[in-house]
Amino acid sequence: MANEFQEFLQTLKDKSNIVEVAAGYMSLERKGATYWACCPFHHEKTPSFAVNEADQFYHCFGCGESGDVIKLVQGMENLEFMDAAKLLADRAGIELPKSNYDNQQTVEIKRKKDACLKILNDTAHFYLNNLNSGKADAHLAYIQKRRIPFDIIRRFGLGASLDFYQLPKYLLNKGYDKRDMVDCGVVNESGGKLTDAQGGRLIFPIINAMNEVIAFGGRALEKTDFGKYKNTKDTFIFNKRKTLYNINLLKKLKREQTISEVIIVEGYMDTLSLYGAGFKNVVASMGTSLTQDQARLLKRYTEHVYISYDGDGAGQKANMRGLDVLRGEGLNVKVVPLPDGLDPDDVIKQRGVAGYQACIDGALPLIDYKIKSVGQGLDLNDPEDKRAYVAEALKIISTVESAVAQEDLLKALNRSTGVSYESLKRDLGVGGKIKQPQQKTAPQIRKDKSSVADKASRFIIAAFLFGAKFTADYPLDGIPFSCGVHEITAKYIKSKRLFEERVQPAELFEFFPDDTEEYTELTKILDYCDGTALSEPNAEKYFKDCIKTLKLAKKDAEIDALNAKIAGAGSTEEAKALAAQLNTLLKQKEKIKSGET
Repeated sequence: MANEFQEFLQTLKDKSNIVEVAAGYMSLERKGATYWACCPFHHEKTPSFAVNEADQFYHCFGCGESGDVIKLVQGMENLEFMDAAKLLADRAGIELPKSNYDNQQTVEIKRKKDACLKILNDTAHFYLNNLNSGKADAHLAYIQKRRIPFDIIRRFGLGASLDFYQLPKYLLNKGYDKRDMVDCGVVNESGGKLTDAQGGRLIFPIINAMNEVIAFGGRALEKTDFGKYKNTKDTFIFNKRKTLYNINLLKKLKREQTISEVIIVEGYMDTLSLYGAGFKNVVASMGTSLTQDQARLLKRYTEHVYISYDGDGAGQKANMRGLDVLRGEGLNVKVVPLPDGLDPDDVIKQRGVAGYQACIDGALPLIDYKIKSVGQGLDLNDPEDKRAYVAEALKIISTVESAVAQEDLLKALNRSTGVSYESLKRDLGVGGKIKQPQQKTAPQIRKDKSSVADKASRFIIAAFLFGAKFTADYPLDGIPFSCGVHEITAKYIKSKRLFEERVQPAELFEFFPDDTEEYTELTKILDYCDGTALSEPNAEKYFKDCIKTLKLAKKDAEIDALNAKIAGAGSTEEAKALAAQLNTLLKQKEKIKSGET
């Protein structure tokens, strides 16, 4: 069975070109034989993320993230290994083999996940049937009041919870385990009694990018001491911080067309309203606090984001937090100004598509919005308010990297306040904040504080791994590599040489599990994968010097060990015998230094 699964994985990788898969998540630029992009796993401005089509692996020279096509999908979709393999198998039209190779814990995790996804799916259909049962008058009245079109109700799978008890009874009758029902968040348990976690509410299924129902949002129909909106609690399937409402339809949209920008709103009704008005590039954060995980999720679909939160005070503060989070992930952010007190749904209903489009057209870049925000509530005709506004605005301008942008912002501040440009520029410079343009022509390479021996060992194994010309006839035997990862890699290369097979670096990811010291060391070897250091004029000489370094390090270790034995010798005869061995080692060391061996 294990062999069958390995054959499946190889077939899967053969039919899943990593460049084609990566292009679905990021914009790639080909340079020579390598494709480049800004790394999706850390923020950067200059591309350092390389996708190697010939060897079918990716490697980031900035943060070290590396892997094959399955690991790429794992990272981009936030999936476990088998789920990523299933996604690729579906894409390639390959059937996933049944397996019995998992250990007991893995089997239980898979069982539970599968069971919970089935519970969530059946619950969504239960709610949908309720809405169409003729018993959901209050829910339908609310839908009519909010003017939600029928096609949108159907597209988003809206449903109804009629009470607190029918859902648990329905699921138990279908044979589901009570513990699974609680763990996936659809029911609550108290005093041994099960109740619908969304009892009495209008239901909004939350669907992930894999088109799986993973949670629910519920809207109360009457005034309540609890929140109007309620989400499923965080579970091992659903994490609000890593999820965006409508991401499933956004993914579908991306398959149909290029997405130039994505609009982020706060909640479900705003999403439905904008989608129904033709703004299909919309998602919701299901609250007011955007997270880093959500920002990274967005980055898979676009580089340009419009935040369109409510026009009230809370919405504006959320805008500011969201701006910083999104900017931190390298997204180009604009804020859509809405009339005070209105949300996107209100704007669509009161002013129509053209009215909301006017708001989009008036979207402000990040810095401009921040400067405008610090002036809200201040009277610029009042000297004290004006000084406070200028001081805060200058703090924001000081964070801008471009000197040209700084100059433009200072001129705008001059026009809005009447303070002279020269004074503003002088005050900005008092704190040494005036920026000069920074030119970045090369990707940022992570620092390496390894020992000389480790660096030498790494260069040697990389030269063999990536086929440096001077290694073609050089034997791997006799090289004392400094760590186990290099030794295992050397054995892999030797086996390929023995059978005259092509060395494929991507296969090494099967030897070293993620999040281990061994995996980290492998990524450092991959820092040489672009071939630059291996093709320099002095590369061969450096290669031989590295081998000498390792041999000397090994010999020094042997000498140190022998000196320790001599110090603890129990007799004169033993000491003399050890001294003779030491003399032999010292001569061998001199030969290595002179290049004789």
